Amino acid sequence: MIEFGHSTHVGLRREHNEDTYYADSELGLWLVADGMGGHENGEVASALARDTLVREIQGGGTLVTAIQIADEEIIKHSTRRPQALPMGTTIAAVRVTGDEFEVAWVGDSRAYAVQAGEFKQISEDHSYVRELINQRAITPEQAKTHPHRNVVTQALGVTDPQSLRVETVAGKLSNGTQVLLCSDGLTEEVDDEIIASILSREDLSAQECVDHLILAALDGGGSDNVTVILLRKK
Repeated sequence: MIEFGHSTHVGLRREHNEDTYYADSELGLWLVADGMGGHENGEVASALARDTLVREIQGGGTLVTAIQIADEEIIKHSTRRPQALPMGTTIAAVRVTGDEFEVAWVGDSRAYAVQAGEFKQISEDHSYVRELINQRAITPEQAKTHPHRNVVTQALGVTDPQSLRVETVAGKLSNGTQVLLCSDGLTEEVDDEIIASILSREDLSAQECVDHLILAALDGGGSDNVTVILLRKK
């Protein structure tokens, strides 16, 4: 059995929520999409990504192919709009089939997992600061306050389909496994150690953990929309 919780919040400094999410245990699909491009553009891009993934997965498609198609759909949609403003979205999604899970992502929305009591980030941000970290030009600590920490290097609707890198990681869902998906509105405000400590609380349901994480992001400043989904294998 999979228990899950989900929530989204506009945050304390934004007027509109450009994040979108989807949670469906029957389809075995959960996703978080963080839209960008300003009101309407960001909301439309993230909703298009969500709707495309749901349609493609319902039709028997793979997670990677569904995300690639979403990229093409958003690009097509944006070229038909009268204003030439860019619109894009990050995405982090998990597909569960039996006791197996697959996570796929583009951008800096993240996936974390707790397995055998160990908490770790299983996605790797497609971001400018992540590239600097990989080049050892800056440390992970310096990345937290870097002026360009929110610059993504890949996004649906922005990255040309030929250049799009949909990355994946797969794993086994054993009892006690947890998978967390979130927009950067959480990770911008809440350190991994605090996220891990909330997920380790056995007295909280999955939904209560999600609610605590949203509150922690708001307590941290709530500078962005924040969306959190947590799955637990019981």
